[in-house]
Amino acid sequence: MSNSLSIMEKGYGEFGCSHYRRRCKIRAPCCDEIFDCRHCHNESKNSIEVDPLDRHEVPRHDIKRVQQHCINCGVCMGKYFCSKCNFFDDDVSKNQYHCDECGICRVGGEENFFHCNKCGCCYSTMLKNSHNCVEKAMHHNCAVCFEFLFDTTKDITVLPCGHTIHLECVKEMEQHFQYSCPVCSKSYCDMSRVWERLDREVASTVMPQIYRNKMVWILCNDCGENSEVNFHIVAHKCLKCSSYNTRQTRGGATSCSSEIGEI
Repeated sequence: MSNSLSIMEKGYGEFGCSHYRRRCKIRAPCCDEIFDCRHCHNESKNSIEVDPLDRHEVPRHDIKRVQQHCINCGVCMGKYFCSKCNFFDDDVSKNQYHCDECGICRVGGEENFFHCNKCGCCYSTMLKNSHNCVEKAMHHNCAVCFEFLFDTTKDITVLPCGHTIHLECVKEMEQHFQYSCPVCSKSYCDMSRVWERLDREVASTVMPQIYRNKMVWILCNDCGENSEVNFHIVAHKCLKCSSYNTRQTRGGATSCSSEIGEI
């Protein structure tokens, strides 16, 4: 019994790659080459250095003929094993679980997540009664880095508008002072202090006489309201929600060209 346990524990935690700890490798069915995991294969065979005609990936369910223990020596390939996904991982601290609705394995513990049927993915239970549903929210590419979100190994955040994006991509956007969703343009954090600062800037920036009565139509990206406001070179404020996250839809400074010509 002890001998069998020692064989199963042999090499535990010593092997693997940056994606998974496991005591086996895969043979890619497409190119017949050996890799630590399908992500290692895809990074190698679908990179910018590879000829576009030769680029390819291995879908997760194309890995076949696997089992948890070696048929020759009995060594355990990975303490976590999913026969549905053909997936191994020795690092069980991730609390992996299989979601039948998603059709793949997730991390974080099944008790901490729920599957949203409309969004088509698993979310933290903290979002169960508070998130905005978006049809198949994670079945698309990240709007910043264009990596497919549904089976990404990176952390994902759900914005208040319901759209999903990599957490590291959100942080990179903030470094460039971008605080609106790249999909729908709605603000994803509290911008009230920024709007107050813009109020002061607009008030202190006097417009030329020819523009003081100029009116334009704007669309608010935050509340969706259309409104007619005074044209200003700094920004336009939504009359409904007081947001400056707006875009001009009709009218503009160019329509004053005839008046400027008369002067």
